[in-house]
Amino acid sequence: MLIKPKKLQPGDRVATVSPSWGGAGDPEIRWRYEQGIKRLEEVFGLEVVPMPNSLKGTVFTYENPKARAEDLMNAFQDKTIKGIFANIGGEDSIRLLPYINFDVIRNNPKIFMGYSDVTVTHLFCHYAGVSSFYGPAILTDFAENVEMDPYTIDAVKRTLFSDAPVGQIFPAKRWTSERLEWIEENKNTRRTMRENKGYELLQGEGKVQGRLIGGCIEVLEFAKSTMLWPENKHWEDSILFFETSEDKPDPSYIRYWLRNYATQGILQKAMGIIFGKPQDEMYYEEYKEEILKVMREYGLNELPILYNLSFGHTEPMIILPYGAKAEIDCDNVSFSIIESGVV
Repeated sequence: MLIKPKKLQPGDRVATVSPSWGGAGDPEIRWRYEQGIKRLEEVFGLEVVPMPNSLKGTVFTYENPKARAEDLMNAFQDKTIKGIFANIGGEDSIRLLPYINFDVIRNNPKIFMGYSDVTVTHLFCHYAGVSSFYGPAILTDFAENVEMDPYTIDAVKRTLFSDAPVGQIFPAKRWTSERLEWIEENKNTRRTMRENKGYELLQGEGKVQGRLIGGCIEVLEFAKSTMLWPENKHWEDSILFFETSEDKPDPSYIRYWLRNYATQGILQKAMGIIFGKPQDEMYYEEYKEEILKVMREYGLNELPILYNLSFGHTEPMIILPYGAKAEIDCDNVSFSIIESGVV
């Protein structure tokens, strides 16, 4: 069992960090960061503190993985800070590994949230035995033009501010992956939303329950065969969650990666799998075909698989707490998190 952090309350002090890309500190998009933290303050009543190295820009951030790790460690150690939010993902969080003190995380459990390359930092928390939250980032979801999406606001309040079970997660009615340039001229321009077709059941029947574990499927590749890769016990009776990034990997990679999970015995240990909506719905049908192909290859035709959930590289977004017990209901094509993510 992973340690659950304490819930947030209005008035709490939270930190922002840049564990991967440092764009939040670049002068041309600093406005975007300010817009994101304004939402944390005004919508959720939080006091926001940027960690010292997190806004020094792309070049400094890339060249100084140790400084990024120090921000993370100091945010966990600081008793006045109750939560930590990633500014955005990137591609090289794995370079922080030599500088991580896992005892610091273990002894100071608190909310940590982000997605994409931040999957690596979630694995830091997981290795330390602490639950973290696969969910919105400052520069993307919190800084959404005009206003945050109510669906995302609801997810934050239900998951981070309440110690009640999160409950059923209904599909978002609308979605967007539209790329609108991060320039101030676009600040008041809403992205185009499209109707969402809801969840799809790819296979399985009945209800299954398991503990959540997963992340961005490309980023998880960085961690294989390292100390961060979860032990067998964490895959037992799990509900795996996978999503793909803005790189939109070719469908063949989904086949290769899932075969690896099957070869490790991970798919066989799982109770079910949920897949996030592919960005722009590119390869939407092709990914489904590859998933089902691998299941057939390994005799896993009855493993419940739910597809097209709103997490990862699409907005709006739900939040998935690592280690929390979740349920896939095949008969009703529904997904629930049946316990709290916080205490």
